[in-house]
Amino acid sequence: MLQEKLRIGGIPAILWGAPSKRLYIHVHGKMSRKAYAESFAVIAAEKGFQTLSFDLPDHGERAGAGEPCDVWHGIRDLDLVADWAFGRYREVSLFACSLGAYFALNAYPSRAFGNCLFQSPIVDMRWLVERLMEWAGVTPERLEREREIPAPVDTLRWDYYQYILAHPVPAWPYRTSILYAALDDLQPEASVRAFAERNHARLTIAPDSRHPFMDPADAPIVEKWLRENMDSGLE
Repeated sequence: MLQEKLRIGGIPAILWGAPSKRLYIHVHGKMSRKAYAESFAVIAAEKGFQTLSFDLPDHGERAGAGEPCDVWHGIRDLDLVADWAFGRYREVSLFACSLGAYFALNAYPSRAFGNCLFQSPIVDMRWLVERLMEWAGVTPERLEREREIPAPVDTLRWDYYQYILAHPVPAWPYRTSILYAALDDLQPEASVRAFAERNHARLTIAPDSRHPFMDPADAPIVEKWLRENMDSGLE
């Protein structure tokens, strides 16, 4: 698999595959990194796409650099990557996983994507943050008072919670396919189904999988879904 390492506005990235006029932007999730896009890039290359993966803040080469992986930094980075991609490719599509999908939903409500693939997407961040608060025994009143509270899964932040309340996921106008794990404990199935129905997305539910499809037994499920849904349908 051909790889070209590059930087986009200082963001470390990898461009995978033989030269093409068609590209997938690959947005990883929490605790992942740009190098993990290789298996996706192999399938994309077979279908005539290059893949552009990059490290989100505090991930991969950017770990420990001091920038939090929050929605504001995520939107900034995704916009920089999209500007680079749309300036160079005839057709740009999107793959995003978990937290990366939440960032994409906030960053990309008006980009002309050919196709979108969401794996274990966070479409209801309010539900997730309030569950994290519940698990940590933190009330909204305490969070407002203390502003930032370390918790087992992630640090809880008042400013982030306020952003989530004020910015529900916008309408998503692109051709989209979603892969959801029925045993996902970070997003309720009802929220994902509602998002899919509201935005006319194709939803595939894997009955025995968990968020975000990291078990070895999940690999063929993800590959089958990608192969069935990767083509954009554009000429």
